[in-house]
Amino acid sequence: MSETSTKQRIGVLTSGGDAPGMNAALRAVVLAAEHYGMEVMAFRHGYEGLLNNEHVPLKSADVLHVLQYSGTIIKSARCPRFKEVESAKLAANNLDSLGISALVVIGGDGSFRGAHHLSQYWKGQIIGVPGTIDNDLYGTDATIGYSTAVAIAMDALDKIRDTADAMDRVFIVEVMGRHAGFIGLKSAMAAGAERMILPELQKDKPLTIAALVKHIKRVEEVRGAGSYVMVLSEHQWPGGAVALSEQLEAEYNMPCRPCLLGHIQRGGPPTPSDRVLASELGVHAVELILQGKTEVMAGIKAGEMVEVPLVDTWTKKNPLDANLLRIQHEIFNPVKKSTRS
Repeated sequence: MSETSTKQRIGVLTSGGDAPGMNAALRAVVLAAEHYGMEVMAFRHGYEGLLNNEHVPLKSADVLHVLQYSGTIIKSARCPRFKEVESAKLAANNLDSLGISALVVIGGDGSFRGAHHLSQYWKGQIIGVPGTIDNDLYGTDATIGYSTAVAIAMDALDKIRDTADAMDRVFIVEVMGRHAGFIGLKSAMAAGAERMILPELQKDKPLTIAALVKHIKRVEEVRGAGSYVMVLSEHQWPGGAVALSEQLEAEYNMPCRPCLLGHIQRGGPPTPSDRVLASELGVHAVELILQGKTEVMAGIKAGEMVEVPLVDTWTKKNPLDANLLRIQHEIFNPVKKSTRS
């Protein structure tokens, strides 16, 4: 910090996979900081930028109109070397040399692990803001980007249903979420998918190809010829949607088409929910700094702002909504529904 400045200076970075709404969170941090008389120094490219001292000051004029953009204007990156002790010490030195007393980290569980690692070698405050489309951080009802990712997946599923109906075909739509099935569950329900293959369900009783084929045929018996749309979370079938579709065609003569949504789920304008959530959490993060908090995540539970120990965010698990699972599996299942009629 310069000799003439008496303002508290805080740092901010976006780390790991980008999530729609990160820019809105960044905007909120900057605007809240200015409101409370603080300066903001942003690090480009996440922890890589922190190690390389790639910093830039941010003022309200720099972030006023970024709400509608996905990605992150200060860039993001993966940084495997940040796990090393020397990296954490270098980061601490860089922060101290800039007169930064608190750091806001916008990201997911990997980013928060990095923040916790840094806290072992730096005395400043560290606040996490949950920015990940997976919605898999413990202690908050929603993470920034999740709403948008679900909306994008639902829109794709709606369009796929049109062509699936026209051709009476099976479609397999692969969504993100290799360790957490929140996107898969919510988008499957929103789009009326007949089947979903999620990490949480695979742990209890992995789906077999024979069981899947049996269900597809049973649905056809109950409803007549028509479409069958399946939501597959990534890495839940060897070879993914492409391999599964090829297997269904080759071994069971079922016309089947795969569709991999991939990184499209991270793009496009953030939903209103993500923009508002990011704004609330960004302001909450700055206010937690003012309260003297550290090593906590800014979260939201039942509409109230909360603080969650950083370590809890990845060591504890958020379960899938049991009621949504029940509805999708039992009430909306074409086969099970028919047996009760």
